[in-house]
Amino acid sequence: MARDAYEILGVSRDADQSEIQRAYRKRARKLHPDVNKDPGAEESFKELSEAYDVLSDPDQRKRYDAFGPDFRRVGPDVDPDAYRRAREYAGAGAGRSSGWGGAGPGGGFRYTSSGDDVDLEDLLGGIFGARGRGRGGWGPVSGSDHETEVEVTVEEAYRGARRTLTVSGSDGPRTIDVTIPAGVVDGQRIRLRGQGGEGSGGGEPGDLYLVVRIAPHPRYRLEGRDVHLLMPLAPWEATLGSSVDIETPGGPATVTVPAGTSSHRRLRLKGRGLPNSRGTPGDLYAEAQIKVPASPSVEERELLERWRKVSTVDLRSPR
Repeated sequence: MARDAYEILGVSRDADQSEIQRAYRKRARKLHPDVNKDPGAEESFKELSEAYDVLSDPDQRKRYDAFGPDFRRVGPDVDPDAYRRAREYAGAGAGRSSGWGGAGPGGGFRYTSSGDDVDLEDLLGGIFGARGRGRGGWGPVSGSDHETEVEVTVEEAYRGARRTLTVSGSDGPRTIDVTIPAGVVDGQRIRLRGQGGEGSGGGEPGDLYLVVRIAPHPRYRLEGRDVHLLMPLAPWEATLGSSVDIETPGGPATVTVPAGTSSHRRLRLKGRGLPNSRGTPGDLYAEAQIKVPASPSVEERELLERWRKVSTVDLRSPR
């Protein structure tokens, strides 16, 4: 992420999980490419999804708070204070008057400034596994992180899925079976520990990140975890009210249509959107779409004519 994750979501650094989720859902509705046709909306939505993926995961958020945007490149055993001090002193090298000092005890380079005497190899060694010049140079180096996209259907996003992926390694291509958890959203990143690039010198392998892409669907439209669909209604169902059976990603559901429902009215089924293992599931919105017969029968035409004669409703009134 080029920008701060908290800034992207518009929340404070002490925001709780419910605030983070609300902020994500609010912005996702505005930025989703299906809704926002601005050329930069898709990239902004990806950035938003990545920020949410980091801050909604307690472990990732803790490391992000400690190490910033580079947290995925920092080894699991690095001390946050040592990392911070190393970055501060490395960044101050060009601007402080005393500059770089000579070799310290045991051949290590030292940085001196305003009376301070700091052994950079002590600091950086805790981050990168350095063993010191006198003992054979750099030690274990962790492998790089890799990233790949994986496409799932809306139904798979709802219930979860499995994929077999081919990844490269020093011994040639290898296949791994991965599980896509239920409730993933478009742009979400899934971390597979130890499945990235191989380390050197005994270093730990990197991680593989799967970026979820949800394929377009002929019936459903997603906004975050909310599912939207069109619900065709006959004129009498909309006028008199009815119970309508519909298909959802999670299976059949029944929508109660109030009398006097017009086209484009959205009826909400709370909690029937995509599930969420960390919080509140999404909702399902069924949008009324009144349909009329293309070729009404003689009896239907007679009924409609009678309706027209007795009706006193002015549907085009400006009020």
